[in-house]
Amino acid sequence: MNSFMILYILGHVLRIEGVFMCLPALMGLVYNESQGLVFLITGAALFVLGLLLSIKKPANTTIYLKEGCVITALSWILMSFFGALPFYITGEIPSLIDALFETVSGFTTTGASIMPDVEILCHASQFWRCFTHWVGGMGVLVFLLAIIPMSGGSNINLMRAESPGPSVGKLVPKMRQTAALLYLIYFFLTALEVLFLVFGRMPVFDSVCTAFGTAGTGGFGVYRDSLASQSAYLQWVVTIFMVMFGVNFNFYFFLLYRYVRKAVKMSEVRTYLAIILASIGIITINIYHQFESIGTAIRHSSFQVASIITTTGFASTDFDLWPETSKVVLVLLMFIGACAGSTGGGIKVSRLIILVKSIGKELKSYVHPKSISKISMDGSPVEHEVVRSVNVFFITFMIIFTVSVFLVSIDNKGLISSFTAVAATINNIGPGLEVVGPTQNYASFSVFSKFVMIFDMLAGRLELFPMLMLFNPKLYLTKPLFSRAGK
Repeated sequence: MNSFMILYILGHVLRIEGVFMCLPALMGLVYNESQGLVFLITGAALFVLGLLLSIKKPANTTIYLKEGCVITALSWILMSFFGALPFYITGEIPSLIDALFETVSGFTTTGASIMPDVEILCHASQFWRCFTHWVGGMGVLVFLLAIIPMSGGSNINLMRAESPGPSVGKLVPKMRQTAALLYLIYFFLTALEVLFLVFGRMPVFDSVCTAFGTAGTGGFGVYRDSLASQSAYLQWVVTIFMVMFGVNFNFYFFLLYRYVRKAVKMSEVRTYLAIILASIGIITINIYHQFESIGTAIRHSSFQVASIITTTGFASTDFDLWPETSKVVLVLLMFIGACAGSTGGGIKVSRLIILVKSIGKELKSYVHPKSISKISMDGSPVEHEVVRSVNVFFITFMIIFTVSVFLVSIDNKGLISSFTAVAATINNIGPGLEVVGPTQNYASFSVFSKFVMIFDMLAGRLELFPMLMLFNPKLYLTKPLFSRAGK
């Protein structure tokens, strides 16, 4: 285990977080809020600590997949812990566990909140709370790869451990260029949404925070009712951008470089859009009688379908009051999730496509036992290793989900509340039903249940295995975690 490289990268991560904390500190200065000083001091301390850890580059810079998993898991845990300190120190979130829950929810782009009224937060804290979504949406290690030159082709193991989806590859020959290109697309779409929101007369500060929540598909906002009180125009803007950020970013790369045919052939994107349209149709038919016009029903169903399938978690209305059929559709969308290679969570559309095709292949083998067939996507065969990893992921996901529901049920909040609370956290969505509905929060859960859901949020965002790797005894029994060995 290359422990010195692990500490070196963790140092860079802490330095980056320290620099990021200058932004809420600046908001405190702009709005004359004393809380901004807390962010500045915490950020400075993080920068110094990170500098001490990363001041000397190790001689061995090799990163295998196990190092990538450990680095990723520890990075997100440390980021979340230190990111929670300003909320706790300022007293705006008096419980450290609640502050940690809120910050983990932010960085993992879950949007599950313990805040009964977010509008009581100062501008600095509101900005930081929403900005954690933007940072976590694309991933801090992807950002690290984009700005810091790191030698060695094994750097892709960092991106594989952090990026959502069954497989990760290079868009361009160099990994640093790939990371920079992803962030360029990410930044451009975020800025574009801010412009559309400002055009709709949303204040600039609110527009930036809302765009952060949309881009990271997180759902934290600056209004206690999410976006329910906003105009129809603003709700449509956010709906469209939620869908856009749920698309595989390879799609935008193909469009950017004029590979239109490749973009059109992406079956995952087509399936993703088809699921959205079908869900909107079903829910609109089911709820239209609750609204004054069919147009309003279409708007709210479109908003909520986009919000749930992309795992953003914004709300334009209290969907917990909708008929059972509509709520069932939304719960199913929680598990489907967005596209691989997007900022969304969930199981991912590409995995579901592979699972369905695997079932078809198995059924075909029953009819023609001697036939040899391969699963393909977009005209290319899917390697057996990818199919295997998808099957293992799905089984692992269901085991963690089942155990988590059992553990959370000890709080006796009711089956629907416990089921959807875990579904909303492990899929990085935010709101569930009943106790954790769009007008409620997670504050009433016990400390134990909050720790379970903190693990679920981190595991869901990091595709399960980086977090599980920390609990793998073989990681510690074969060679010490902090030994000089490179393997």
